[in-house]
Amino acid sequence: MVKKRSESYFSKLNNYFYGNFKLSLKFLGEIRNYILFSLLLFFIFGIIGFAFPIFFKEEIIKMIAELVKETEGLGVIGLTRFIIMNNTQGAFFAMILGIFFGIIPLIILIMNGYVLGFVSNQVAAQFGGLVLWRLLPHGIFEIPAIVIAGGLGIKLGLFLFISKEKTWKEFKKSLANSLRAFILIVIPLLVIAGIIEGLLINFL
Repeated sequence: MVKKRSESYFSKLNNYFYGNFKLSLKFLGEIRNYILFSLLLFFIFGIIGFAFPIFFKEEIIKMIAELVKETEGLGVIGLTRFIIMNNTQGAFFAMILGIFFGIIPLIILIMNGYVLGFVSNQVAAQFGGLVLWRLLPHGIFEIPAIVIAGGLGIKLGLFLFISKEKTWKEFKKSLANSLRAFILIVIPLLVIAGIIEGLLINFL
């Protein structure tokens, strides 16, 4: 009897998460234009950062040095936890602060894209272009997560301009959809990215 109840509970829990995951995917499909715009913006500034690594050079180098200092001496678990928490915090701000007319996610996407391009340029200049392939696993999950979070934030910020029904109820619905997608899609991507990065950094 207890076993059947336990199986029933886990079955309901599984159906609940699966149902919400499907709803999250559906919502991302509905806002795909915002996600594609975020992706385009990210890669445009990534190219700019790679081709013209002259803007904010000292600030970026200082930021990287501080990150290295913060993670110095951390083992695989500690480093992985740091990466996951740091990336999740950044992605969450990109989404939730999009409420302010989508300005913050735009800035975060531009900055992240430029920094990625800048770092790629410096690595290629020092170790050769082929080494960039070794950086691919670092971003294969992280970049989509940041781009999706940015798209969610931009969508929230433009609510007053694009929504047919500009009501508090509709805004709460949009916010709930965004939070669900963030929890069930963005966070898992960042967790996978953090594990891969933590292992690779220690391995390399």
